[in-house]
Amino acid sequence: MLDQINLTKLIFGRLTWDAIPFHEPILLMTFAMVALGGATVVAAMTYFRLWLPLWRDWVTSIDHKRIGIMYIVLGLIMLVRGFADALMMRAQQALSFGDSTGFLPPHHYDQIFTAHGVIMIFFVAMPLVNGLMNYVVPLQIGARDVAFPFLNNFSFWMTAFGSMLVMASLFVGEFARTGWLAYPPLSGILASPDVGVDYYIWSLQIAGVGTLLSGVNLIATIVKMRAPGMTMMKMPVFVWTSLCTNVLIVVAFPVLTAVLGMLSLDRMAGTNFFTNDLGGSAMMYVNLIWIWGHPEVYILVLPAFGVFSEVVPTFCSKRIFGYTSMVYASVVITILSYLVWLHHFFTMGSGASVNSFFGITTMIISIPTGAKIFNWLFTMYRGRIRFELPMMWTIAFMITFVIGGMTGVMLAVPPADFVVHNSLFLIAHFHNVIIGGVVFGMFAGINYWFPKAFGYKLDPFWGKCSFWFWVIGFYAAFMPLYVLGLMGVTRRLSHFDDPSLQIWFIVAALGAVLILFGIISFVIQLIVSYMRRESLRDVTGDPWGGRSLEWSTSSPPPVYNFAFTPKVYDLDAWTDMKKNNYMRPLKDFVAIHMPKNTAAGFTIAGLSTIMGFALIWQMWLVAGASFAIMIAAVIIHTFNYNRDYYISADEVIRTEGERTNLLSSHV
Repeated sequence: MLDQINLTKLIFGRLTWDAIPFHEPILLMTFAMVALGGATVVAAMTYFRLWLPLWRDWVTSIDHKRIGIMYIVLGLIMLVRGFADALMMRAQQALSFGDSTGFLPPHHYDQIFTAHGVIMIFFVAMPLVNGLMNYVVPLQIGARDVAFPFLNNFSFWMTAFGSMLVMASLFVGEFARTGWLAYPPLSGILASPDVGVDYYIWSLQIAGVGTLLSGVNLIATIVKMRAPGMTMMKMPVFVWTSLCTNVLIVVAFPVLTAVLGMLSLDRMAGTNFFTNDLGGSAMMYVNLIWIWGHPEVYILVLPAFGVFSEVVPTFCSKRIFGYTSMVYASVVITILSYLVWLHHFFTMGSGASVNSFFGITTMIISIPTGAKIFNWLFTMYRGRIRFELPMMWTIAFMITFVIGGMTGVMLAVPPADFVVHNSLFLIAHFHNVIIGGVVFGMFAGINYWFPKAFGYKLDPFWGKCSFWFWVIGFYAAFMPLYVLGLMGVTRRLSHFDDPSLQIWFIVAALGAVLILFGIISFVIQLIVSYMRRESLRDVTGDPWGGRSLEWSTSSPPPVYNFAFTPKVYDLDAWTDMKKNNYMRPLKDFVAIHMPKNTAAGFTIAGLSTIMGFALIWQMWLVAGASFAIMIAAVIIHTFNYNRDYYISADEVIRTEGERTNLLSSHV
């Protein structure tokens, strides 16, 4: 009998029926809706026989374009989940005053604001950024794919499965109640003995491995696979900001891996890295997490800067103003992002000298950012500005981001930070730069490159509806938080006693509803655009008059991108090709060597997630078995040499002939 109990514990660990939240009506309703939606999707895909194409063309694909699209789809799906958390928080804060306790118990509210931060940063912003970089960078540098195609597939699935672990915490156990950075001692085993922090640790560890490997991949691609003639100072600005972003990823994410590993050892093995006694230091955790955390902000916003640097010249019909200064500004931001992390905890007793140093470096980093704003403005000056959707998102970004930047400079002054630290002012500032910078940038990029990926534009009417709902909703949702922060209202609270504050929270909640309408309008935009795709199609492959090399291919590009490796003579490569009327050769085509699709990335990432789930619940037998199988899968894949094929010269001739005719007629 005792042996059976021990075996059951080895298999199931801490997992029991009590882990299912039957006592939480909101979670049960959510589970029912997810189950119903999932069953509907499964039934539809079975009826239309889509499972095999999904597996063959997408799940196992190592084409950087398809992987980029999957990253963006993942980011948009998780945006819905993360924004649902935001709506619940805003509704709770608007209703919970005086005798009213709202509809969320504190235990559940704490999980929601933690999950919201984690999802929006790691599983919305990061996939959207990675998706655009994956799709666009190889096309802009004239490469057929990234340097390591299999690694690209594996990186995506590690990110996707990491997000699945976060979603699993909704229905099996619970998520962390610590805030999105999980400071100890609150995240320690004594204060959080449940599985919430373990879900946090392992979902981020799995997704972090994918992000780190993606960073290595894109650096190798940019440094080693540029087209002949494309020197570093002829790379598009988006490629430069992608390079800087991935350098930051490679340097910063190992720190996150290490700090979460130490926190996990504190919780599971009884070490004392971050405890309050036995030689531990919780402040070491705070330093390490922000040494990763502040570069992470620039990991997100630098690609958005690159998007705007592509959009502005295109829709102003001018070269980018101050290309060299844009490049240097990106590099300076990359370096300085490692010298500002301590401004996140000015109030924690570091001393006047340390606070002064980090306050000054924080102010200095605003200089190259401001230089970019002026470069975009000077590019617009006397340009023939076309107010298409990507340009509208760019102008909204410039206004919104400058406001967020000014409040950031204010927070860089330690005495001012002492007044508003840990208040809603900080929340308003953070969302001001992340939504105004990253989210607006991603929507600009999606609208700009959507015709490149699918061959037709997005519907402008519903796009403008989404734009205005987002912009007006943003200001309604977050400007009141600046006021509340200056009034001293602390963040992370689910209940308030002062009834005079309620009107500000009601306005903020209404702003969140407007943003919801913006998200719904974007979904409608996608559906309407698909239904009207023939009327929105642009056969030239260059609907906007783009200036970079990616527009020299058909829309969507062939699987091999370029039949002949292009030669670059100018910064605005595609503009130069059109101006001098030289196109691709029409003869001497040869078969093109391509890597085969593989299921190994999906399989290894799935096994990693099973191992992570098992470690969360201390299912040691399952964890050991999944780890052993995962290692075996890695070894088998390593020795699997039959992963290549050739596209015949006849197929290339046919495809390139069609494409060249279209592009020649356009020129």
